[in-house]
Amino acid sequence: MTNDRHSEMEQGTQTKESVITFIPDFDPGHDDSGDTKQDDPNAAKFGVDSGKKLNEISNSIEESVIYWQHSDSISRKLITTKKTLEQVVGLGESIDVDFREMTFGGKRTGLFLITSFAKDFILQGILNRLTYLTPETISGYALKTFFEEYIPHIQVETTDKLSVCITKALSGMSVLFLEGEETAIVMDTRSYPVRNPEEPSLERVVRGARDGFTETLLANIGLVRRRLRDPGLKFEHTQIGRRTKTDVCVAYIDDIVDKVQVENLKEQLSQIDIEGIPLADKQLEEAIIHKGWNPYPMARYSERPDVVASHILEGRVVLFVDTSPSVMILPTTFFDLCQHAEENRQTAFMGTYLRWIRFFGILASLFLLPLWLLIVIHPEIKPPALAFIGPQAQAKVPLIAQFLIVEFGVDLMRMAAVHTPTPLASAMGLIAAILVGDIAVKTGLFVNEVVLYMAVAAIGMFATPSYELGLANRLVRIVLLVAVALYGVPGFVVGITLLIVLLTLRRSFNSSYLWPFIPFNAKALAAVLFRMPVTYAKTRPSFNKPRDNSRMSE
Repeated sequence: MTNDRHSEMEQGTQTKESVITFIPDFDPGHDDSGDTKQDDPNAAKFGVDSGKKLNEISNSIEESVIYWQHSDSISRKLITTKKTLEQVVGLGESIDVDFREMTFGGKRTGLFLITSFAKDFILQGILNRLTYLTPETISGYALKTFFEEYIPHIQVETTDKLSVCITKALSGMSVLFLEGEETAIVMDTRSYPVRNPEEPSLERVVRGARDGFTETLLANIGLVRRRLRDPGLKFEHTQIGRRTKTDVCVAYIDDIVDKVQVENLKEQLSQIDIEGIPLADKQLEEAIIHKGWNPYPMARYSERPDVVASHILEGRVVLFVDTSPSVMILPTTFFDLCQHAEENRQTAFMGTYLRWIRFFGILASLFLLPLWLLIVIHPEIKPPALAFIGPQAQAKVPLIAQFLIVEFGVDLMRMAAVHTPTPLASAMGLIAAILVGDIAVKTGLFVNEVVLYMAVAAIGMFATPSYELGLANRLVRIVLLVAVALYGVPGFVVGITLLIVLLTLRRSFNSSYLWPFIPFNAKALAAVLFRMPVTYAKTRPSFNKPRDNSRMSE
């Protein structure tokens, strides 16, 4: 590739000729203009692929194409295109990469596709139609004839960039190259492996819709579009990752959402420069929010189309990521993460009752264990009415050690339950609850109260609608336990104060994380504490900064 290798190339010419047979129409680094790239001196040792294996450092498809043919333009020669595809995408090596050469109306063509994505019946219909072409039919502008008259398909476009063709094909589309043409025809014939929409396991409701998002982007968009037939609803597409080219979609209602938030989000997406996001939305969240080591979630995830649709109506921005069954909602607050769809499926009174029970469970998961430990360490602060609270017996292990062991044990059992086959999960739970817990108490390792309060705290954690919030609360509970064990009352007070300060300083996409508590908004806080009837909610949440604040017409 550099001029200082000319001498090495000339000295190894004979050796290379015995190993490599170059095709006249294609040479690695050769384009139609006649420019050639210097051969690799190790080519004789490693074969034709040595250029790619030893020299090519490509961070993107564009760079790889330009490396092999000096240009990203589509060559007029099919053989050049085919040889470039062999080097860039492994045509002839990968079992699912195909380049089908055919002749229609005397015109040589090449159909490039990924066989695992192609819809056979659509391609068969297109190819059957093309067999009616005659040389007289395409005597003029061949590309126009193919594109406008003889391809019976709706989603068809053209492009003159080979890298675009490769990206489209790797996403499931089919590309038709024509001999003598610098433009290719791209047809959307993809069919991804997909499962049927099912109710999300983390967001089940007693009454309500049973459909949930899947791993297919277009299917997820359709589930939301079905619920929001608003002409202002927009789904803007982009791709993230130099190598993965993951499809990402930004959804919002144009005349409701704060356009500044949308523009900021799109700018951040355009500035992401990583090789890919194979783990989908979670990696994307870290790339755009930059929350570092903060344990609390700065975005809300949902697998329910009705929940996502309701948040879009509030003026939120939603991010769909291909291959992920969950959708990211921005911005969000701590109190948003504490709400569940079940509350809105019941009457206002019962919804409020369920919401308060859930709040109580979340508070118990955070503060019940540290408070009990504090009362045990400092019995003088215990009110007379709570005289019955306290360990009735002493164990061989200090209380703080008991709590930490039980905390880690619950986490271990939770992870084991995830990896345990469903028929055996119940049996494992019985073993953990009866054998481990009961025997630990009887042997004097734990006291009964530790197991009891830990069970209540664990139930509160599992009652938290947001899985990520439940995990963050568990970590905070452990920190508070250690602070109480080391410093007593000052440790408890300082720990809670620091927690509130840290949450106050957090910003979810430039919005206050503790809104409407901080900054205080009495009307909005009442809507958080009480599930208001639909007709009472006449305005949208102000922290979204919606352009249209009214839900109901006057």
